[in-house]
Amino acid sequence: MQKMYVKFNDVEQVKHFVNVVNRVEANFEIGSGKRVVDPRSILGVFSLDLTQPQELRCDSDELPLADAFMAFHCNEDRRAERV
Repeated sequence: MQKMYVKFNDVEQVKHFVNVVNRVEANFEIGSGKRVVDPRSILGVFSLDLTQPQELRCDSDELPLADAFMAFHCNEDRRAERV
């Protein structure tokens, strides 16, 4: 499993993020604390507190998260991690 923190600056970034996630063949979760949603759902992503960094988790070790989602990467976590 891999994880990285993402943050969005505007609505267009959220839309772009959801489009990127929908093109990737892997299982994802995004959220913080107890609130975790499917990032393929734009309404799910908008239901999160987008003023805070959100943890993106992927169950695939084959997909380099840092490469696919660098545009949304939050400075809080400088690299994707394998758990």
